[in-house]
Order: sequence, then C-alpha cells, then structure tokens
Amino acid sequence: MKAKEDLRSLLKKIDGKGYKLYKEIQGIYDFGEGLIINIDYVQGDPFAAPSKVCARLTQKKAKFPEELYNTKSRKVAAEDFVTRKFAENIDIIIKGNRGTGKSGLISIDRGGQEVLERTSVVINKEYVEARFVIGLPAKGRKILGKQAEEMFFEEIPKIVNSSMVYNNIDSRLMRKWVELYEDQEFIRKEMIKKGLIAFIANDSILPRKSGVSDLPMSKEKAIPFKSPPSLEVEFNTPNNGIVKGMGIPKGITLIVGGGYHGKSTLLKAIERGVYNHILGDGREFVLSDRDSVKIRAEDGRRVCRVDISPFINNLPYKQDTKAFSTDDASGSTSQAANIIEALEMGAKVLLMDEDTSATNFMIRDVRMQHLVFKNKEPITPFIDKVKLLKRDLDVSTILVLGGSGDYFDVADLVIMMDEYLPKNVTERAIELRNKYKTLRVSEGGDSFGKVNDRVVSSQGLNPVINHKLKIDAKSTYNIRFGNENINLNYVEQLVDKSQTNAIAYIIFYAFKNYINDNNSLHTIVKNVFNDIEKKGLDVISPFKGAYPGNFAMPRKYEVAAAINRLRSLVIKEQRWKA
Repeated sequence: MKAKEDLRSLLKKIDGKGYKLYKEIQGIYDFGEGLIINIDYVQGDPFAAPSKVCARLTQKKAKFPEELYNTKSRKVAAEDFVTRKFAENIDIIIKGNRGTGKSGLISIDRGGQEVLERTSVVINKEYVEARFVIGLPAKGRKILGKQAEEMFFEEIPKIVNSSMVYNNIDSRLMRKWVELYEDQEFIRKEMIKKGLIAFIANDSILPRKSGVSDLPMSKEKAIPFKSPPSLEVEFNTPNNGIVKGMGIPKGITLIVGGGYHGKSTLLKAIERGVYNHILGDGREFVLSDRDSVKIRAEDGRRVCRVDISPFINNLPYKQDTKAFSTDDASGSTSQAANIIEALEMGAKVLLMDEDTSATNFMIRDVRMQHLVFKNKEPITPFIDKVKLLKRDLDVSTILVLGGSGDYFDVADLVIMMDEYLPKNVTERAIELRNKYKTLRVSEGGDSFGKVNDRVVSSQGLNPVINHKLKIDAKSTYNIRFGNENINLNYVEQLVDKSQTNAIAYIIFYAFKNYINDNNSLHTIVKNVFNDIEKKGLDVISPFKGAYPGNFAMPRKYEVAAAINRLRSLVIKEQRWKA
C-alpha cells in the first residue's frame, strides 16, 4: 500500500504527458483517518469506459450502528441508502466535465425506484466501501494532472465524508429506510401464511408521473388506492404498525373495467411488486409473490426446443410442438413458450394483460368453434388451461380483461376498476355467467400437461472473441454477448440496467462453471444463485481483484429469459421434471 503523497507525486510527474501514463497511478493508497482508495482499473483514453475506484472507510471512522446492517434485509437497505447518499453528494460536490470525453466524471450506480441488492456499496463490521467510476481528466489525450489531483484529494474525500460517516448523514431517514425494507419483507412472509399472491396497501399511489417516468404521479392528481371491504386484510408490521389494504388470494383473478379506469395500472404495480420500493414511491406496500412472472406475446423471438404442446398441437407440415423451435415466433407461439419457460423455472403466478396478448391464444368463442373445428385449430386457448394450471401445478393467474366475459366461467375473483378504485364484483360476475351461458366447449383436455427440464449445451455460449471477453449491457433491455445481441425489450420485470449487466456476467459465470451438456437450465440457474447467496454478487465477476460496482441482483426468471433469447442457444435434450 502506498501513501497518498505518492499519488500526488505521480500526478505531478505525468501532468501534460500522454494519457496512457495514467496507468502508473493504479494501486492502493492510504489517505489517512481510516480512508483507503484503490484505483483498480485505469481507462485507456478519455473516451473509453471510465476508471474504477473503490473508497474504503474503517468502521472506527464511519461508525454505522451494527443494528442497521445485522440482517440480510437490513444490510440490503442500508447499502442502498448509502449508495443514494453518495450519488446525491456527487451531484453537490463535483465540478463535472474538465476536459475531453469523460474527463471530470464521478459516478456511482445509484438505482431507481426499487431497492435492489447491489455491489455499489458494502457495509460490514470492519468497513464501509463505495465502488464508483471516475473519468480521469485530459485535454485531448494529454493528462490534466492538477484536475485529477483536485478530484482525488478534494472531491472524493468530501463525498466520502458526507456519505460514509454515520454522523454526517440523516440518521433518522436512514433508519426509516431500513425499517421500511424490513417491514416489506415481513409482509411478504405473512402473505404466504394468509394464502395471498399480492397485496396493495390503502393510500398507495399506483399511477406514474408519465409513460416514460417511473416516478409517482403527484398526490394532487393521483387517486389513492382503497381496498373494497370484502378484500381488505391487515398486517401488524414491526416498525410501521398496522398496514391495511387489498389482498389477492391464490387462484384465478380477473381485473376488469372500462378503458382508462386503471386496470393495467393495477397490474403494472403488481408486476413491479416483486421488488421492494423506496420511501416516497407510492408503492411501498404493493407487494407480490416473488415467483410472479409477466407473460405477453412476443412476435419474432427465438424459441429453442420448448414443449408448447399444452397449448399448441397439430401444426401444419407436422411440425413438432413437444420440442418446438423457431427463429421467428408468432404471437401465440411466443406467448405459449413464455408461459412454459416461466413454469420451467418455477413460476407460481402468471400476470397477463389482454392488450399485450395474442387474441387467438387467449380465447376462441363458440361461434369460432363452430366455424373452425378443433381438428383444424392447433391452438388450445389459455381460457381452457388456466384452471388446469391451478389444479395440476398450483399456479395462479392474474389477468386484465376488457373484452371477453367468457373468462367469468373460470374466475375465482373478479375485481372491477372504476375510476382507479377497485370493487369486488365476483358475485355479479357469477350471476352474469349463469344468466348468459356461453355454450363454448372446453378444449383443454383432462390435464395441463407436463413441464420439461431442458439440458443446455455449451455450444454457442462462449463470449470470448479473439481472446477478448465481449460482454456489455448496452441498456436495460439489450445485452451484447460475444457476437450475439440479446433483445430483452419484452421482458417487462427487468427494471435496472445493472440487473441486465449482472445477467450478462451470470451467463458467462454459468458457462464457466455449470453449463456442461448435462445440467438443465433450471439446475444451472439454481446453482449460480446458490453461489451468489453464499459468496455475494461479486462472485460472478470474471475480473479477479477488481471491484464490480455496477451489478444489481436480478431474478432467476429474467436470467433464464436472457438465456432463452440468446440466438446461439443450443438445447441438447429434454427431461421430464420429477
């Protein structure tokens, strides 16, 4: 370890020289008073990906109370809070651009409305650590040593002091942040005991600010959520006391109502309820079964050896649907594949909106049944499988509908949204299904059908090209993996680019450790998540000794979705699930 004055001397020495000499500053420096700064990666030029830096402060100096991070849930929330505080202080303290390209940049993975386990900040009994990036300043490709010195010796210590010392932050707010997350996790456990798959607290703000913003709509414009009395449940939380709201039990739930009355808004909130949300989001106590998966049609996606026969059979030209493959799936075949792939990974709740579903996959009414006989129609509509899903696989469904009352015949619960407020209209729906019988014939058979495990081949999964690792999350919904591009535009429960970045490296980690032409996709993903649970999210980084500050925890469903959409994926064989 070097002294901080060694860094100062180096910066003076290379001032005005070629940018590549910045490589000389790589190393670990003792800044005194418990602060260690590790410059563990230096960018090659001012336009390249910024340099990676880690600031570690001893707990003797930071003094974070242990009760704020002594459980897994509290630790996740505490690290999230410090990450956001670090980001806020970057905005306040740094002077910004000082030269060419990324010169003068300081940035940390600050997150959005969800609280996710991240690698940006680590808090334990010994230290608090922040991992961030900086753009080392240059004019053209000449080093601006004085500006770099200002960043390392003035700005970074100020940010650390304002963000990573407990006495310098809003300790009351941090405690509320941690306690909220703890209560969210408490309710999730209680939901299981009550047989609930979703909970929406009274006074929640579900609408968002706009179609391109995940921030809450202002309270002046939004209508606070209020549960119908017949569906209201309550939880006595450890920190926030009694929380009341609408509970949705296991089974088949329809969300109905007129256009623009809040059906899709409610489903979207439930869809995002697999994550905990930050204080002030409006969805703090909108919580869903974490094994809930949003399903939609996805025209054009690749499908590799998926058994879609529960929904689609007898295709023209005798195409096999027990091991169905295509490079250009239709709306119905893609939706069928999306369901089967979710079930393969263990999904317990399917979330669907008719607006993003294939019509011929969802329903075939009595008139169409009489015009096109079943022996000429390959598709078994979802309406005829949804009850079998619940009976055979214990999989529930929440479905938004506006145009097909035939689903009243299979529903356990019908919620009508009326000007953004829910009403329990199940009894009225039963009356209507008895009064207006559809006379359609069920085409679902006696059982749902079996769900297979698929064995993944290692062929086509190596992202190393010409001895260089080619992995990059281009956006939240786009991954470069070797020579392939993984399109995740319709994987709607991805919420953060850092999740996508983690998924890209999880696939490579799986390739190196568990993809061996023998393990199933389910087993591969399970093994990776077991490693993450034991060793932390850092384990997926291939850069030994470097500090990955831009990973956020994804779910297994989105990891599997990315693998399934990799166009070079090869499935070796299928196995029956036990």
